[in-house]
Amino acid sequence: MERWSLRSSKPFQQIVAALDASIGHPDPAAFSKETAAAKTAGELEAVVQRALGKSGFMQFARYNLGDILRKESAHAPDICRFVIGNPLIMKEMVKHVADAGSYAPVTILIDERADGVHLSYDRMASLIGPYRNPAALRVAKDLDSKVETLLTEIAR
Repeated sequence: MERWSLRSSKPFQQIVAALDASIGHPDPAAFSKETAAAKTAGELEAVVQRALGKSGFMQFARYNLGDILRKESAHAPDICRFVIGNPLIMKEMVKHVADAGSYAPVTILIDERADGVHLSYDRMASLIGPYRNPAALRVAKDLDSKVETLLTEIAR
């Protein structure tokens, strides 16, 4: 597994707000119902496209780990884990390597440290590479590029 990370001098809340503005936030129950009701690949794609943000990703979950840490120490740093992705990208990897479903959607960690706010991500290509499937690896590398571009843009 290869960890990709960058540091920003922007405040934590500004980074989180920029990520929020870039990703879609569909209602999970409604999204699940709509995807289940889709009869064709085209209908499914339309449902997914409506749920995506301008980055081409949507949020599946968010875990505010800082809130948990502050139960023990009021001075705990901000740290938040985002689970984001695009079901259409995931589908393309899973078609070739079923185990890719264990890695997608992806996790983004945003955490505050003494030297700035860190944005981190485990590169999908490093997770898919051991399966030795060129088609899945191409999709994974494209996904990595999109995630890294998103994180670089919001860190600036």
